[in-house]
Amino acid sequence: MALEIKGMTRSFTFKKGNEMLVLADPMPDETPEAVMNYYSNMYPELTTATVHGPVIKNDTAVYEFKTTIGTKG
Repeated sequence: MALEIKGMTRSFTFKKGNEMLVLADPMPDETPEAVMNYYSNMYPELTTATVHGPVIKNDTAVYEFKTTIGTKG
């Protein structure tokens, strides 16, 4: 019996206001930083964000983009 190796699906989240947005993975072969750069065209607050994760949830690698705008200290 041969083993089958599959890549894990990724998703990306970030908090915008009071809601948590879930973003699909537009470029599965790229780094999470490249995906964040891609989405920064639609969400300018991501230009100063950092990538955290992944956290594995239901066979999906979930990365969180955390913005630094509006934080103090």
